[in-house]
This record gives sequence, structure tokens and C-alpha cells, in this order.
Amino acid sequence: MRTLAVRITDDLRAQLDIIAQLSDRSVTEGIRLALEHWIDRSKSDPEVLKKAESVRAEIEREAKVKSNAIDAIFAKSESKSKAAPPARSANTEKSPQG
Repeated sequence: MRTLAVRITDDLRAQLDIIAQLSDRSVTEGIRLALEHWIDRSKSDPEVLKKAESVRAEIEREAKVKSNAIDAIFAKSESKSKAAPPARSANTEKSPQG
């Protein structure tokens, strides 16, 4: 579980306290239930669904751009490593004396 801090008016807090007391629930539980109800209602709201599809399409476009960028980066790295063998340093080569 994660904590969420919400600023509310004193009047709203007083109402929450009364409703919680009358329903034998904590204020936290009442707020969680209200949020779950709001989310469930939003899932069938045509405007929310329309916006969700738009957001999903944008996420997919951004993911494709990033995926292509990664492919471009590593395709260049792979072609360079295949084209030329790694250079040997002076420390790894045997000396003519040894």
C-alpha cells in the first residue's frame, strides 16, 4: 500500500469523520472505497475511454521512436564491431624478445 496526502476543507473533513463514525469505518477506508467507486465509474465513461485511447496511441508512438533509437544505436555498434577486429594494445602483444 502507498500513502496519499490530500488537502481538504475543514467542513469536508468533519463530514468524513461523521460518515465514518456512522458507518463503522475509518475515514481512510471510506476514502479508499470512494476512490475505487470513482475509478470503476470512470472505466465506463465514454469521454475517459476516448482520452485513454488517445493517450495509449501516444505512448505507443513514443515507445516506437525510442525502440528505433535503441536499434539505431546498437546496429551501428554491432556493424563497427563486426567490420573491424578489436585493436590490440601494446601491453597485450608479445615482444620479439620474449
